[in-house]
Amino acid sequence: MNVLVINCGSSSLKYQVIDSISEQVLCKGLCERIGIDGRLTYQKAGGEKEITDAAMPTHKEAISLVLSAITNEKTGALKSLSEIGAVGHRIVHGGEKFTSSVVITDEVIKTVEACNDLAPLHNPANIIGINACRELMPNVPMVGVFDTAFHQTMPEKAYMYAVPYEYYQKYGVRKYGFHGTSHSYVSKRAAELIGKPYDSLKTIVCHLGNGASITAVDCGKSVDTSMGLTPLEGLVMGTRSGDVDASVVEFLANKENMSVSEVLNVLNKKSGVLGVSGVSSDFRDLLDAMDKGDARARLAVDMFVYRVAKYIGAYTVAMKGVDCIAFTAGVGENNGYVRSEVCDYLSVLGIKIDEKANDCHGVEQKISTPDSKAFVYVIPTNEELAIARETVALVG
Repeated sequence: MNVLVINCGSSSLKYQVIDSISEQVLCKGLCERIGIDGRLTYQKAGGEKEITDAAMPTHKEAISLVLSAITNEKTGALKSLSEIGAVGHRIVHGGEKFTSSVVITDEVIKTVEACNDLAPLHNPANIIGINACRELMPNVPMVGVFDTAFHQTMPEKAYMYAVPYEYYQKYGVRKYGFHGTSHSYVSKRAAELIGKPYDSLKTIVCHLGNGASITAVDCGKSVDTSMGLTPLEGLVMGTRSGDVDASVVEFLANKENMSVSEVLNVLNKKSGVLGVSGVSSDFRDLLDAMDKGDARARLAVDMFVYRVAKYIGAYTVAMKGVDCIAFTAGVGENNGYVRSEVCDYLSVLGIKIDEKANDCHGVEQKISTPDSKAFVYVIPTNEELAIARETVALVG
């Protein structure tokens, strides 16, 4: 079965077509600037990347252009849309309603819409993409794969906030966590690489990118994760502050004459390593600036590393041990300096890395030494493949 994987953002759309038997990517690409002017990137496996400027007033036009590119007579990966057996959609927030992936129905869409206030920038775009696909491919089964579902195994003591309980009862105020598809894929792949049963390992997955989160996976279940009600909680990130004293919001609102929403916009989009360094949210730029003696760039990276190490330490205690630490996503997969600095903190736990093995970028690699108390791996994430697998499991 060929599975079309769709990941809709507010003004973008990423896609892949995956052969579920071989798990090969037949083609992939991106739609950008939806609602502005529109740009389609398409690349068939083994082919050159094609970029086309085309009007995309809404996600419906974007998806229509994607389907046309996929079935293009000359460069298309497929001969016709009939070769698409199912569509897997990434959905950011499923609240407490969804503990696993589901076949999309009208009722499912209504339930997802009820979670919109928990992810106002993402869920509406996800739903637009689903509706566009349903209209253009009415007879093709659709599956929703939720970022939050993997974390629904967290115990109450981990996901509850110490605020009046009625806010949880009335509004669902609690920790939900994100990047679940990535954490699930990487933790399962780690078990395969180690050669032990998934449900026998204590694994800490470090999804370190512009958005970053860490998850404690105990015997195959997420038992705690760093992101919370929204993706703002937790680690220092590219532009997000991560953990701060909640009083900072009122303090800045009063000092800068801003609304709560304006302060949250600062914490989400102007903070993190960008806000501290004043240089960039991209770690490549930060390391370049560090090499040139930029003290604030070094401070930003040091803060990021320190917070990652603290969460790993906390989750090691929470699980009463750790068998494997896995680094993934843009920074985790490609930045040996960050991995090395994080693991230096972890030496107190008996964790040691091979610096030669750690000199790797974007490849699967064991980087711990033979005498390390826990395995340490670099494992490139593959959320699209994970979504395809979930889709096939339900409709294949």
